[in-house]
Amino acid sequence: MFFSIIIPLYNRPQEIDELLKTLTHQTYTQFEVLVIEDGSTNDAKAIVQKYEQLLDVKYFFKPNEGQGFARNYGFERAKGDYFVIFDSDCLIPEDYLEIVKNYLFEHHLDAYGGPDAAHQSFTPVQKAISYAMTSPFTTGGIRGNKKHIGQFHPRSFNMGVSREVYEKVGGFILTRLGEDIEYSIRIHENGFKIGLIPAAKVFHKRRTSFSQFYKQLHFFGRARINIYKHFPSELKLVHFFPAAFTCFVLFSVFMNILWPALAYICDFILLVYFVMIFFHSWQVNKSVKVAFFSIIASFIQLTAYGLGFMQDFFKRVVFKQQ
Repeated sequence: MFFSIIIPLYNRPQEIDELLKTLTHQTYTQFEVLVIEDGSTNDAKAIVQKYEQLLDVKYFFKPNEGQGFARNYGFERAKGDYFVIFDSDCLIPEDYLEIVKNYLFEHHLDAYGGPDAAHQSFTPVQKAISYAMTSPFTTGGIRGNKKHIGQFHPRSFNMGVSREVYEKVGGFILTRLGEDIEYSIRIHENGFKIGLIPAAKVFHKRRTSFSQFYKQLHFFGRARINIYKHFPSELKLVHFFPAAFTCFVLFSVFMNILWPALAYICDFILLVYFVMIFFHSWQVNKSVKVAFFSIIASFIQLTAYGLGFMQDFFKRVVFKQQ
């Protein structure tokens, strides 16, 4: 099996340097790498060229259109039997392709996704953000977990599709705002089999600061409504949880001003919730500092997603704006 690894890139030369370095250590070596520079003003051509003697790597520069169409650009030029998509802010374990290859030979999948985790080199903030995105107290632990809601939708930071899928379904039709979920739904609808490879994890940096994390999750909340506009049945009750949490927090703030007696109840519920997050993160990460930051990251994860979700829900669903 020959893999084509496709990495869209936009103004992140340091990230691609770190990612390519991890790919030089892969135990399974039947792969090529296509780096698609999507109109960056700070390009990584010189960095990618450093790896030409170590990897079968190709560098392409194209006008900026967004990550979905950058991946399509790579699909069109890929030689592999399987196309593997990574985000540029990922580090890849050395046995990743070995795990995927062995799993695909034993369990036929036309497309797959894998989980993400925090690397030991991550900062406490990055580890807290990773926790918030995978915790049973925030996302329900369903990201990268077999116990997902409804159909499994691979996420584009760690996703693979067979050449057969690409030839029949084509590439991404959205460049952002839930483009990976939309793509996997079309793969399902064309009769292909998609599954999770639990051991095929990547170390996903996500964002390095809470402000960047807020912007990303606000965007994710809006993306869920974008998916709903294309596929109404994909909006589940669980997707409303961050918005409900956000409304509860706002209600608690107003109660502290208008009705302090009731506010005590709300505040106690929030306190218990955050204490559970603290101790669970402490158990998982073995760090009090990361556990404290996990409270902040979880709060941001829920409220940013909730606000983005509500913004586009009222704008595009209630008021029917484009």
